[in-house]
Amino acid sequence: MSEYQYYEFQALDRLLGDADREALRALSGRARITATSFTNHYEWGDFKGDPRRLMERWFDLHLYVANWGTRRLMMRLPKRLVERRRLTAFLGEVDWVTVWEKGEHLIIDMWRENDDEAYEDWDDGSGWLDALAPLRAEVLSGDLRLFYLLWLTAIEDGVLEAGETEPLAGLGPLTDALEAAAGFFRIDPDLVEAAAERSGDLDPAEDVVRAVVAGLSDAERTDLLMRVVDGDRHVGAELKRVARTGQTGSGAAPRTVDDLIARAEAVARARERAQAAREAEERRREEALAERMYRKRLDDVAQRGAAVWAEVETEIARRNAAGYDRAAMLLSDLGAIAAEDGTEADFARRLAAIRDRHARKQKFLERLNGLEEDRGVG
Repeated sequence: MSEYQYYEFQALDRLLGDADREALRALSGRARITATSFTNHYEWGDFKGDPRRLMERWFDLHLYVANWGTRRLMMRLPKRLVERRRLTAFLGEVDWVTVWEKGEHLIIDMWRENDDEAYEDWDDGSGWLDALAPLRAEVLSGDLRLFYLLWLTAIEDGVLEAGETEPLAGLGPLTDALEAAAGFFRIDPDLVEAAAERSGDLDPAEDVVRAVVAGLSDAERTDLLMRVVDGDRHVGAELKRVARTGQTGSGAAPRTVDDLIARAEAVARARERAQAAREAEERRREEALAERMYRKRLDDVAQRGAAVWAEVETEIARRNAAGYDRAAMLLSDLGAIAAEDGTEADFARRLAAIRDRHARKQKFLERLNGLEEDRGVG
């Protein structure tokens, strides 16, 4: 396949009506369109619609994957629940993220290219948006760690000053959706792990949220309940966001870009040492297993005694590759047993006799010579 593109859109805050779906069908005759989604892929040609316009008009999430390395995630948010000003601290130097307003919404377009992505590394895109969708609720509840994650790519790209400090107290502990985002955008896992060693925007505890609710006036509580009745999906996220603003950080000094780079390098070294240790242990286990199997084979040959020499002759007489291989292996085992028993002279005499009898069987002698070089037979 020379070209592949995957498009998926999700509507979360309102269902698509018949007129909406009809307008979308005009853009693609083969797309799967429901009251909440639009999904299609292309192995030739291209999508006729503009994802930005579709997001402005209908959808809350969009994911795009191309097999030449492009990864895109778009997110539409009610702008009353997001302070655009705060996003600047994270995204000011991240040139692959664009933010704009349309009506009552703020739209964030995260479009990253990875020219080094090999075709065998890409996937068809399905499943990614389901894994990433919870990010929207996290952002609406005031958890801005998605943007800290994107900020890390500015460190990867080398566009931040060494002394610039992290925009949050930390990235950890990662939610499943944040882990998915790090994988989707292929952000340096060592840098992510270093950033996640400290806690960032954690969800407020239940008692903190209860305290916020208890502190509301009767009119405010009534207003919130009426919004729930009217189908507002964001009341819970809004209460979490208010509760989160009252939390205090750990008090630790923020880390600099240099701090994070140094820690990421240490994480990489530790990972490489752990990987080397695992590989060494695996080799040890494999070698031990191979030795046990070899020992068992020699014991079996030894128990069969002189009958093995007859087996050698039978296998040679087959005059085929499998027979020659089997005969050469048996002779190799007999040589190893002779070395252990101190009967090497007798073995050498019988081996020389076999060589003489079968001197015209060049293919057999080639196999025998190869095993002698590997195992020291004869």
